[in-house]
Amino acid sequence: MIETKEEAKLNTYENSQELFKRAVKVIPTGIPGHLGPVQSQFIPTSDFPFYAERAEGSYFWDLDGNKFIDYMCAYGPNVLGYNNPVVDKAAFDQFKKGNCMALPGKVQVEFAELLVDTIEGADWAMFMKNGGDATSFALMIARAATGRKKLVRIKGGYHGVAPWTQVDGHAGVVSEDISNNLFMEWNDAEAFERLISDYPGQIAGLIATPYDHRIFTDNALPKPGYWQKIRQLCTDNGIVLIIDDVRCGFRLDMGGSAKYFGFEPDLACYCKALANGYNISSVVGKDSLRDAASKVFYTGSYWSSAVPMAAGIACINELKRIDGPRLMIEKGEKLTAGLKKTAEANGIDLVISGVPSMFYMRIANDNSLMMHQEFCAECAKRGVFFVSHHNHFINCSLSDEDIAKTLEVAEEAFRIVKKNNPDKCN
Repeated sequence: MIETKEEAKLNTYENSQELFKRAVKVIPTGIPGHLGPVQSQFIPTSDFPFYAERAEGSYFWDLDGNKFIDYMCAYGPNVLGYNNPVVDKAAFDQFKKGNCMALPGKVQVEFAELLVDTIEGADWAMFMKNGGDATSFALMIARAATGRKKLVRIKGGYHGVAPWTQVDGHAGVVSEDISNNLFMEWNDAEAFERLISDYPGQIAGLIATPYDHRIFTDNALPKPGYWQKIRQLCTDNGIVLIIDDVRCGFRLDMGGSAKYFGFEPDLACYCKALANGYNISSVVGKDSLRDAASKVFYTGSYWSSAVPMAAGIACINELKRIDGPRLMIEKGEKLTAGLKKTAEANGIDLVISGVPSMFYMRIANDNSLMMHQEFCAECAKRGVFFVSHHNHFINCSLSDEDIAKTLEVAEEAFRIVKKNNPDKCN
């Protein structure tokens, strides 16, 4: 039996670290991918848990019984709150009927109908499992529809881990995987015009997130008229406009982030907030690309699983019922305003960018970001789970009490950072 330690002042992680020692013997890197201790910016690693035991609402508990207010939300999928009863009931009810079957369930059609009715400009929907599945499928549709090879991307933009999404020099990536990628800076429509001129009739699509929410840098919203200019250039030149709404989707507007910024893409990719943690992603598109989408051969063993689709229907309907995007933006505004005020009182310049429901923050007193890493670690030791250099996520179950507790912890963490770095604080 694991003893809960909610009253302990500082967390310790003996059980997490013992399990990690076992893991590295049988799993390469122990925890593969972006959740590995270093890759996830758990710095110093001794101040963070490595494994979760359970989760509910806005919290998760680790193997050592420590409780955390979670601002990573499973890196996005927790949009309503962990173990949401409405979503879980729909999933369990479907599970009793059948999940992975020889034929798709009725819920596949019902979920597609719901997304078409919900997302602005969507005429059809197809389903897969991960955000990377969705962006790769969208790229293939663009190439099938245009007969062209080139893809325009934003420098530093993230669209998954398929070889085409990576850069030269990454392990396992060969030059042929990325030879058709063209790059432009965010918010530079003139650069897109130059690429169109330099590669006439060769560009199949442009893929970008609705605003620039890459990691390790301040996030940037689109300039006024930027997306409208990009939209027009794509239309005029037969280029498919693909929006990667995997991370931000349904955290700004139930009609999609493109609707929030006032334009319509040709294809849009969704995943994280689609089913409150049940594994499913989707590409939605316009009628003009229906035939191309139907011709692309792209599938997977579990793509027709009915349980995540039932969960997705319940999740989208629940987000609509409670106006989830508005709730998350309001909670994010309250939290980020409090964090900035608390930081300022301690002589710390906390820069917060992006949208309040998926904000990015860094301490600007120190260009090395070491002070920011120190701040996140002090918060983790006190039960507030921020990580360095990644967007943070708000979920609908976050309460005013959670925010107040977070600000209380942040105030203590800022005081410690100031004490340890007196020459860098105002």
